[in-house]
Amino acid sequence: MDQVILLLGWMGIYAPVALGTIGSSIGCTLAGQAAAGAMLDIESGYGKYIGIAAMPSTQAILGIVIMFTLNRDVTPENAAGLAAIGLLAGIAMLLNGLYQGRCLVSAIDASKHKPEVFGLSLAPAAIVEGFAVFTFVFALVLAGSLPN
Repeated sequence: MDQVILLLGWMGIYAPVALGTIGSSIGCTLAGQAAAGAMLDIESGYGKYIGIAAMPSTQAILGIVIMFTLNRDVTPENAAGLAAIGLLAGIAMLLNGLYQGRCLVSAIDASKHKPEVFGLSLAPAAIVEGFAVFTFVFALVLAGSLPN
């Protein structure tokens, strides 16, 4: 039983980067596909779409920092905490990247038809990014309370 608990602890350490990277990949893929599609519909100014398509990459970066913060020897005393923080933060980062990508698809679609709404159309994606930051801060604060 202790081996399972320790395994969950190790999974918790690496889950934020693994799941965050999956979420970033999905989000960047969705936004990148929308940006590429926009290039077919407009004559110029599509560089901004390529730039914002990278916005969901933040979840991978935050996941890496969470992983380094959680990285320690896994013991029966800290394994459950590592698993809970790491796995839940990782799932949150995965979903955050996915939904941020979907927000960006909508922003790109709206602004290619009405270019003057470009900045405003990014607001939902920025709000979703804020939730990734909340998860990040929450994970860092909780990681500080785990036994070493």
